[in-house]
Amino acid sequence: MSATDQATSVSLWRDRRFCRFWAGQSISQFGDRITELALPLIAVGALHASAGQVAWLTALIWAPNLLAIVLGAWVDRRVHKRRLMVLADLVRAAVLLSLPAACLLGAVTLFQLCAVALLTGAAGVLFNTAYSPFFAHLVPRSSYVDANSKLSASRSASYVAGPAIGGALVQALTAPVAVVVDAVTFLTSAVLVGRVSIDEPPAAHDQAAPTLLRRAGEGLVFVIRHPVLRASLGCAATVNFFTFVAGSGLIVLFASRNLGLTAGVIGMAFGIGATGSLLGAVIAPKVSRRLGVGRSIVVGAVLFPAPIAIAAGADGPLWARAGALAAVEFLSGVGVMLFDVNLNSLQAAVIPDGMRSRVAGAFSTINYGVRPVGAIVGGLLATLIGLRGTLLVAAIGGTLSLLWLLSSPIPRVRSLTADDPVAPDSDTAATVTLPARATSST
Repeated sequence: MSATDQATSVSLWRDRRFCRFWAGQSISQFGDRITELALPLIAVGALHASAGQVAWLTALIWAPNLLAIVLGAWVDRRVHKRRLMVLADLVRAAVLLSLPAACLLGAVTLFQLCAVALLTGAAGVLFNTAYSPFFAHLVPRSSYVDANSKLSASRSASYVAGPAIGGALVQALTAPVAVVVDAVTFLTSAVLVGRVSIDEPPAAHDQAAPTLLRRAGEGLVFVIRHPVLRASLGCAATVNFFTFVAGSGLIVLFASRNLGLTAGVIGMAFGIGATGSLLGAVIAPKVSRRLGVGRSIVVGAVLFPAPIAIAAGADGPLWARAGALAAVEFLSGVGVMLFDVNLNSLQAAVIPDGMRSRVAGAFSTINYGVRPVGAIVGGLLATLIGLRGTLLVAAIGGTLSLLWLLSSPIPRVRSLTADDPVAPDSDTAATVTLPARATSST
């Protein structure tokens, strides 16, 4: 039995390196929930920003993902990924601290808010592209699902409790001061990540020294040629596009206008949905062991978008309409965690070290790039066919993402342990070795 396999019997909670990393990520996730509330409140309260200007703030946070494929190619050439992650945390802390300083001097401007949104988004992309190779060497491959489950659970918990904590802090301390709390969480994360020691493999240096754009292109080509990565990206991009067609904005509008629900009831339904995400993250390892990694991904790919159809068909008394919305949010929350935890773990297993950041960048550029497109299409569809019809399109289209998986090797992947090898042995490999034995039935 290999050292990697032996490590599976040891709880990750006994692994000090993982616990430090998990603690840092959990703390910064709760800090993010504060800033998500405080940033628009500064724009609206201090600068009297319009709805369009507030929307631009959100767009600027996501915009750097469009260049993630290039940034990932640059990160893959760097040896010390941990240092890049610490740098990203420090940049985000410094940028956020500029806001309360400017507010104290009465000098905060909309331009500064936009710059903060753009720079924090760019630092987030840097962190995420360095995260992939760091995570792959932090825990043994057989523990990927368990580790992703724990990290996703803390993220889901931040969505359950974070908004309430953030609202209380904003009310008690004001929005600019509350931002300081998020900055402190990034500083804490930088300290904890900086203390996580891992054996980082040397970066690949090609003799021909290809340009950054060429290396970025190689990452995208690798994804397209790899049967697992191609299917997982196609599935993730499709399901994200259609879930953004429905979008939280359109669902809120539908719940208010068509279902006649009050803001309080809608908020409660979304809170229930957050608990579904938390539950999904917690049970993902158990489901993975029962059904297999591949089939758990398949279940998540369906359970994530399909419940939107429940909202589209909601009718009847108030309790039925409110219950339908709560069921949609809860089931989708469980589905997205089953999908994310298992798919992220499988990807970590099949990507060779020299390609991890480039692949992460390619995924971010495409997967996040389709989200605003989906939102725009959703708005157009809502105008043409109405809100119910748009939600049905989102549910059906998102469920069709399943086709990417069914035509791939993914459903046949049972586990990520050494007896079920799925990782290619070199940067150029594009095949997946699948387990010979049959998976358990769903």
